[in-house]
Amino acid sequence: MAKYPQEITERFHGSPEQMAIALVGEPPTRWETIVLEEYDPAWAQRFDTASGAIRDVLGDLVIDVGHVGSTSVPGLAAKPIIDIDLLLADSEDESSYVPALATLGYRLILREPWWYGHRMLVDAAEDVHLHVWPRGAPEPIRHQLFRDWLRSHPEDLELYASVKRRLATETAHDPGSYSLAKNDVIDDIYARIFAAP
Repeated sequence: MAKYPQEITERFHGSPEQMAIALVGEPPTRWETIVLEEYDPAWAQRFDTASGAIRDVLGDLVIDVGHVGSTSVPGLAAKPIIDIDLLLADSEDESSYVPALATLGYRLILREPWWYGHRMLVDAAEDVHLHVWPRGAPEPIRHQLFRDWLRSHPEDLELYASVKRRLATETAHDPGSYSLAKNDVIDDIYARIFAAP
Protein backbone atom coordinates (compact mmCIF):
# COMPACT_ATOMS: atom_id res chain seq x y z
CA MET A 1 0.00 0.00 0.00
CA ALA A 2 1.30 3.45 -0.88
CA LYS A 3 2.14 5.53 2.15
CA TYR A 4 1.49 9.25 2.26
CA PRO A 5 2.37 11.52 5.16
CA GLN A 6 -0.43 12.92 7.29
CA GLU A 7 -0.05 16.41 5.83
CA ILE A 8 -0.98 14.94 2.44
CA THR A 9 -3.86 12.70 3.57
CA GLU A 10 -5.57 15.27 5.80
CA ARG A 11 -7.27 17.66 3.42
CA PHE A 12 -8.07 21.20 4.52
CA HIS A 13 -11.72 22.23 4.23
CA GLY A 14 -12.22 25.96 4.17
CA SER A 15 -15.38 27.52 5.53
CA PRO A 16 -17.61 30.19 4.00
CA GLU A 17 -16.50 32.51 6.81
CA GLN A 18 -12.85 32.02 5.91
CA MET A 19 -13.64 32.62 2.25
CA ALA A 20 -15.35 35.89 3.16
CA ILE A 21 -12.29 37.26 4.98
CA ALA A 22 -9.85 35.85 2.42
CA LEU A 23 -11.19 38.07 -0.34
CA VAL A 24 -8.85 41.02 -0.87
CA GLY A 25 -10.07 42.23 -4.25
CA GLU A 26 -13.18 42.33 -6.36
CA PRO A 27 -14.43 38.79 -6.91
CA PRO A 28 -14.35 37.69 -10.54
CA THR A 29 -17.65 38.07 -12.35
CA ARG A 30 -17.28 34.43 -13.44
CA TRP A 31 -17.92 33.46 -9.81
CA GLU A 32 -21.52 34.64 -10.17
CA THR A 33 -22.55 31.56 -12.19
CA ILE A 34 -21.36 27.98 -12.61
CA VAL A 35 -21.06 27.04 -16.28
CA LEU A 36 -19.60 23.65 -17.11
CA GLU A 37 -18.34 22.90 -20.60
CA GLU A 38 -17.28 19.65 -22.20
CA TYR A 39 -13.54 19.07 -22.21
CA ASP A 40 -11.68 21.24 -24.71
CA PRO A 41 -8.17 20.16 -25.83
CA ALA A 42 -7.35 23.87 -26.24
CA TRP A 43 -7.23 24.15 -22.43
CA ALA A 44 -3.81 22.47 -22.42
CA GLN A 45 -2.49 25.10 -24.85
CA ARG A 46 -3.97 27.89 -22.73
CA PHE A 47 -2.04 26.49 -19.76
CA ASP A 48 1.18 26.33 -21.79
CA THR A 49 0.78 29.96 -22.86
CA ALA A 50 -0.04 31.22 -19.37
CA SER A 51 2.67 29.21 -17.62
CA GLY A 52 5.28 30.32 -20.14
CA ALA A 53 4.46 33.98 -19.51
CA ILE A 54 4.57 33.42 -15.73
CA ARG A 55 7.98 31.78 -15.97
CA ASP A 56 9.20 34.66 -18.16
CA VAL A 57 8.27 37.39 -15.67
CA LEU A 58 9.21 35.54 -12.47
CA GLY A 59 12.34 33.78 -13.69
CA ASP A 60 14.32 32.04 -10.96
CA LEU A 61 11.61 32.66 -8.36
CA VAL A 62 9.60 29.81 -9.92
CA ILE A 63 10.10 26.42 -8.29
CA ASP A 64 7.32 24.75 -10.27
CA VAL A 65 4.25 25.55 -12.36
CA GLY A 66 1.55 22.93 -12.83
CA HIS A 67 -1.77 22.59 -14.64
CA VAL A 68 -4.31 21.31 -12.10
CA GLY A 69 -8.05 21.30 -11.67
CA SER A 70 -10.65 19.91 -14.03
CA THR A 71 -9.30 21.55 -17.19
CA SER A 72 -6.13 19.46 -16.73
CA VAL A 73 -8.02 16.16 -17.07
CA PRO A 74 -8.84 15.10 -20.65
CA GLY A 75 -12.49 14.14 -20.96
CA LEU A 76 -13.66 15.92 -17.82
CA ALA A 77 -16.34 18.60 -18.05
CA ALA A 78 -15.17 21.80 -16.38
CA LYS A 79 -15.64 25.47 -15.90
CA PRO A 80 -13.48 26.90 -18.73
CA ILE A 81 -11.03 28.36 -16.20
CA ILE A 82 -7.42 27.22 -16.15
CA ASP A 83 -6.17 26.44 -12.63
CA ILE A 84 -2.42 26.78 -12.19
CA ASP A 85 -0.37 25.90 -9.12
CA LEU A 86 2.70 28.12 -8.80
CA LEU A 87 5.31 27.17 -6.21
CA LEU A 88 7.62 29.86 -4.88
CA ALA A 89 9.99 29.91 -1.92
CA ASP A 90 7.66 32.18 0.06
CA SER A 91 4.07 33.03 -0.91
CA GLU A 92 3.84 35.60 1.89
CA ASP A 93 6.45 37.80 0.19
CA GLU A 94 3.86 39.26 -2.18
CA SER A 95 6.11 42.15 -3.18
CA SER A 96 8.45 39.66 -4.87
CA TYR A 97 5.85 38.36 -7.33
CA VAL A 98 2.54 40.29 -7.36
CA PRO A 99 3.91 43.41 -9.15
CA ALA A 100 5.60 41.26 -11.81
CA LEU A 101 2.43 39.25 -12.37
CA ALA A 102 0.44 42.49 -12.56
CA THR A 103 2.38 43.33 -15.72
CA LEU A 104 0.65 40.29 -17.26
CA GLY A 105 -2.76 41.52 -16.09
CA TYR A 106 -3.05 39.40 -12.94
CA ARG A 107 -4.57 40.79 -9.77
CA LEU A 108 -4.54 39.39 -6.26
CA ILE A 109 -7.99 38.37 -5.03
CA LEU A 110 -7.45 35.85 -2.22
CA ARG A 111 -5.06 35.78 0.72
CA GLU A 112 -5.35 32.63 2.87
CA PRO A 113 -2.41 32.34 5.26
CA TRP A 114 -4.20 29.59 7.22
CA TRP A 115 -4.30 27.39 4.09
CA TYR A 116 -0.58 26.74 3.73
CA GLY A 117 0.03 30.38 2.77
CA HIS A 118 -2.22 30.23 -0.31
CA ARG A 119 -2.66 33.29 -2.49
CA MET A 120 -4.80 33.42 -5.62
CA LEU A 121 -4.60 35.79 -8.54
CA VAL A 122 -6.79 36.01 -11.64
CA ASP A 123 -5.82 37.23 -15.06
CA ALA A 124 -7.52 40.14 -16.81
CA ALA A 125 -9.97 37.84 -18.62
CA GLU A 126 -10.71 36.05 -15.33
CA ASP A 127 -10.21 32.70 -17.05
CA VAL A 128 -6.96 31.78 -15.29
CA HIS A 129 -6.85 31.12 -11.54
CA LEU A 130 -3.24 31.29 -10.39
CA HIS A 131 -2.74 29.58 -7.02
CA VAL A 132 0.50 30.58 -5.31
CA TRP A 133 1.98 28.23 -2.70
CA PRO A 134 5.20 28.18 -0.70
CA ARG A 135 7.78 25.45 -1.16
CA GLY A 136 6.69 22.28 0.61
CA ALA A 137 2.95 23.07 0.77
CA PRO A 138 0.97 19.81 0.64
CA GLU A 139 -1.98 21.12 -1.38
CA PRO A 140 -0.21 21.16 -4.78
CA ILE A 141 0.82 17.54 -4.18
CA ARG A 142 -2.82 16.62 -3.52
CA HIS A 143 -3.87 18.49 -6.67
CA GLN A 144 -1.40 16.45 -8.75
CA LEU A 145 -2.46 13.16 -7.16
CA PHE A 146 -6.13 13.95 -7.85
CA ARG A 147 -5.44 15.02 -11.44
CA ASP A 148 -3.33 11.97 -12.21
CA TRP A 149 -5.85 9.60 -10.60
CA LEU A 150 -8.71 10.97 -12.69
CA ARG A 151 -6.58 10.71 -15.82
CA SER A 152 -6.08 6.99 -15.20
CA HIS A 153 -9.37 5.95 -13.51
CA PRO A 154 -12.30 6.52 -15.88
CA GLU A 155 -14.89 5.35 -13.35
CA ASP A 156 -13.91 8.11 -10.91
CA LEU A 157 -13.66 10.62 -13.74
CA GLU A 158 -17.27 9.83 -14.66
CA LEU A 159 -18.38 9.91 -11.02
CA TYR A 160 -16.77 13.29 -10.49
CA ALA A 161 -18.20 14.66 -13.74
CA SER A 162 -21.73 13.53 -12.87
CA VAL A 163 -21.56 15.00 -9.37
CA LYS A 164 -20.22 18.29 -10.75
CA ARG A 165 -23.09 18.52 -13.25
CA ARG A 166 -25.66 17.80 -10.53
CA LEU A 167 -24.14 20.33 -8.12
CA ALA A 168 -23.89 23.01 -10.80
CA THR A 169 -27.68 22.76 -11.12
CA GLU A 170 -28.36 22.43 -7.39
CA THR A 171 -26.20 25.43 -6.46
CA ALA A 172 -27.36 27.69 -9.29
CA HIS A 173 -29.06 29.95 -6.72
CA ASP A 174 -25.83 30.11 -4.65
CA PRO A 175 -22.79 29.63 -6.92
CA GLY A 176 -20.41 30.34 -4.05
CA SER A 177 -21.39 27.05 -2.44
CA TYR A 178 -20.46 24.94 -5.49
CA SER A 179 -16.84 24.32 -4.49
CA LEU A 180 -17.71 23.42 -0.90
CA ALA A 181 -20.50 21.12 -2.11
CA LYS A 182 -17.93 19.02 -4.02
CA ASN A 183 -16.02 18.12 -0.86
CA ASP A 184 -17.81 14.80 -0.24
CA VAL A 185 -17.07 13.31 -3.66
CA ILE A 186 -13.53 14.71 -3.63
CA ASP A 187 -12.88 13.14 -0.22
CA ASP A 188 -14.29 9.81 -1.46
CA ILE A 189 -11.90 9.84 -4.40
CA TYR A 190 -8.96 10.81 -2.20
CA ALA A 191 -9.76 7.86 0.07
CA ARG A 192 -9.29 5.56 -2.93
CA ILE A 193 -6.12 7.35 -3.97
CA PHE A 194 -4.57 6.98 -0.53
CA ALA A 195 -5.66 3.34 -0.20
CA ALA A 196 -4.31 2.30 -3.60
CA PRO A 197 -1.26 -0.01 -3.65
